[in-house]
Amino acid sequence: MKSARRCSKPECMKPAVATLTYVYAESTAVVGPLASISEPHSYDLCEDHASRLTVPRGWEVLRHEVDYADAGPSSDDLLALADAVREAARPISAPPESASPRPRPGKGRRGHLSVVPPHS
Repeated sequence: MKSARRCSKPECMKPAVATLTYVYAESTAVVGPLASISEPHSYDLCEDHASRLTVPRGWEVLRHEVDYADAGPSSDDLLALADAVREAARPISAPPESASPRPRPGKGRRGHLSVVPPHS
């Protein structure tokens, strides 16, 4: 399914094939399948801009594999990406006094999004 939407980058007239979402609280940029609808706080990117995206030092880029030949998102892809972004944006609430604190992986970060290296 080809997109009628164009890349969000100024002057770029190429069709959008991926969606970029920033998770500011986690200093993370998520590039995934093209969202079915354009969201106000996400950016549609063409193949060139999606693959060349860079972020500031200290930020992470999470790239979900996108088949650029079939740039239409599946409902599973969209739901997984939306769930990841919602979870990242959710504030951390303090545990009740009687509950033991949950261990937090990483260096003070929530650690729910991470890049997993492939098996060798």
